[in-house]
Amino acid sequence: MTRKLLFVFLAATVAIGCASTSKLSEKSEKKLASGDAWHAWQLATRALDKEPGNPRARSAATAAGASIAEEWQRRIRATAETDSVGAAEEVLKLDDFRAGAARYATIPLGAGWPAEALAIRTTAARVHYQAGMEASKSKRPKKACDEFSEADRFVSGYRDASQRADRALEDALTRVAVVPFRARSNDPAFGVQVARAWRDDLVADLAPPAARFTRVLAGNAIEGDMRVSELDNMSREEAIRLGRVRGAQRVVWGTVGNVRSSTRLDLFKDTVARRVVEKTADGHEVVRWLDVPIEVVARVRDVTVGVDYEVIETVNGSTITNRHFDRATTARVVWTSQTLDGEPSSYSLVSEPVRSANPDRAAQVEKRWAAVCGTGTTIVQVVEERHKSGSAGHSAREALPRIMAGAAFVFLEDLPGADDMAMAALTHGPTPLRDDLLRLDPIDDADLGIAERDDRRR
Repeated sequence: MTRKLLFVFLAATVAIGCASTSKLSEKSEKKLASGDAWHAWQLATRALDKEPGNPRARSAATAAGASIAEEWQRRIRATAETDSVGAAEEVLKLDDFRAGAARYATIPLGAGWPAEALAIRTTAARVHYQAGMEASKSKRPKKACDEFSEADRFVSGYRDASQRADRALEDALTRVAVVPFRARSNDPAFGVQVARAWRDDLVADLAPPAARFTRVLAGNAIEGDMRVSELDNMSREEAIRLGRVRGAQRVVWGTVGNVRSSTRLDLFKDTVARRVVEKTADGHEVVRWLDVPIEVVARVRDVTVGVDYEVIETVNGSTITNRHFDRATTARVVWTSQTLDGEPSSYSLVSEPVRSANPDRAAQVEKRWAAVCGTGTTIVQVVEERHKSGSAGHSAREALPRIMAGAAFVFLEDLPGADDMAMAALTHGPTPLRDDLLRLDPIDDADLGIAERDDRRR
């Protein structure tokens, strides 16, 4: 491109951009004239995004913004007559609008507006401050914390609202100890392990800002100096006592029920097809399909275990909430002891000729295979795993993470134990308990009918 053509191209591009900006500015002016200030503002700001220094677009934005602000002020004054807090919220929204609009235009509000707006916000701050004082007197520190924080939000530094919010927060904090559960399993440490796993998850899940007032105590703060024998099969009374000693206002304690399991064996016994490619004397490739007898055993174990837990108030041992839920999991392991030669990718449940000539036969084989090995398992995967495993499978316990993650199949000679599966299912996130603690988080003890906490904080 010659220098002259380049100059013409650049000039045309600038002209198109100016024309676009001018058109948007014109549309903005027309929208404002028709009373549609918000649409006028959007058009003017689009024009300024294209050409920030365009004076017509900036003038259009200023006019539209001023119209929006004027209408906003009118609504605020009308609202203030019946709803001072609602009016103050609108004052803050108008402030946010002007702050965001500053990159496009300075929105005028009138010389008297700052004092008027401050008076409206101060009224709202006073309302929340008074509500905070009343909440404090009625022993509702969570509500008091919220009210004092709101007062400070409307007017930063309003009286001593910020300091009172901090003190109310300290009084409102609810320290929760997840103590070892009792277990009906043959393994006495079962309940200890479940509680530890739940506690670790809850410490992370309920950290601020997820929960404002709930703090789950870490394991070393609960079990630090206790012997193993003291943790096993802890009674309800022992759990409450431990919570008090550790400075917790609530304890989570419960019972892990019996592990229920059932196991079945499924067998796939048939011939599968192996694709073999051979070269003739003249160099051409010939495909042959070999029938390979195979027996694949699938072991499936279904495990269910129930949990009952309570959230207990340590001041008087009352139950705040309790729940029972079941956790179930299934493990499917596949095994074949046969030696399968050749590349795994050369195997198919049925050969291509059979699939073409007898699709019903192919469908029947695939259906029986899926019923035994699972819909997500292929013959190629089984052959690959057989090659990797040699003469023995992997540890069933080591396979638990894959099973819990929903693996299509695991290639093993045996299944993980029922207790191992139950433990993996139970420690896979304490969702019901987390939901209960989050539900309780904003509720004051007084609204739950719980006695005052003063004696527990000394």
